[in-house]
Amino acid sequence: MTDPLLSVSDLRTYFHDGEVVARAVDGVSFDVAEGETVAVVGESGSGKSVTALSILRLIRPPGRIETASSIRFQGRELLQLSDGEMRTIRGNRIAMIFQEPMSALNPVLTVGEQIAEVVRVHTDASRHDAWERAVEMLALTGISAPRERASEYPHQLSGGMRQRVMIAMALVLKPALLIADEPTTALDVTIQAQILELLQRLQEQLGMAVLLITHDLGVVAEVADRVVVMYGGEVVERATMTELFEAPQHPYTEGLMSAMPRLDRDAERLVTIPGVVPPSTAWPSGCRFRDRCSYAWDRCATEHPPLYPVGDEHESRCHLAVEPLRRSESHTPLTVRVGADS
Repeated sequence: MTDPLLSVSDLRTYFHDGEVVARAVDGVSFDVAEGETVAVVGESGSGKSVTALSILRLIRPPGRIETASSIRFQGRELLQLSDGEMRTIRGNRIAMIFQEPMSALNPVLTVGEQIAEVVRVHTDASRHDAWERAVEMLALTGISAPRERASEYPHQLSGGMRQRVMIAMALVLKPALLIADEPTTALDVTIQAQILELLQRLQEQLGMAVLLITHDLGVVAEVADRVVVMYGGEVVERATMTELFEAPQHPYTEGLMSAMPRLDRDAERLVTIPGVVPPSTAWPSGCRFRDRCSYAWDRCATEHPPLYPVGDEHESRCHLAVEPLRRSESHTPLTVRVGADS
């Protein structure tokens, strides 16, 4: 069996403010194989984006990655590399698409200059050759009149075109791994579909792996091979996309799926998960989801559940995995809660 392209093990990223410690990412582990798409799913505050930034070592004080953590990429331990060595990997072997292209792009440089800069930083290409590669990449992402667009500034482009520019900038050096942090946020449904189709096409052409950070299970169903569900700074469920959608094993995953809009459901009665994600400075004892879970019982308050195996490639951080009768005995399953709870 070949080693994974990326292996994250016991990742802990904490933010220290005097005696207060925010455990934003608290023991996260997962692998990404070459060429596959792994989706990391969860509500805001679950630790998804901090996980992505930790992989690229973009955490700044007062945040720090704890010493027990491990991030291995192509057999190299990223946490042991110097800053200079890490810069050769960022944007070159691992690239990232950030959430909001308008804030990620430099407003005083043309989009062509920004893409070309990536080429010049990581290669010995001339200014002219780097510019030509930028134009070629804009064309590859489906932007019409790419040479003219390369000379325009971010504010002159639509949201969908700015996102294509971000994709072009991330992929211009053909990275082995692309981290896409909410790549379709704030885009209308038609443009979302186009961006997802573009990412899939480019992934096939370049043979890269994708780590997709999202809260949208509809997107996950379209593109993911495997899914990592995060809640409270930790992984609560891991499975293949097919198995997760056919048989979710954690109540939080059930709740996320039930909250997805469906054509056969009354549009005025949206299913919700009651409550909110607790603060990372005060994770609850026992199961971190227990205060929002209809299945919770005494054991959930006192014993922090491990990731129980529930299938060949399926794990769930829920005591129901070893006491399944409690699921059927629960009188108010989380999946039937309706209303406007927040």
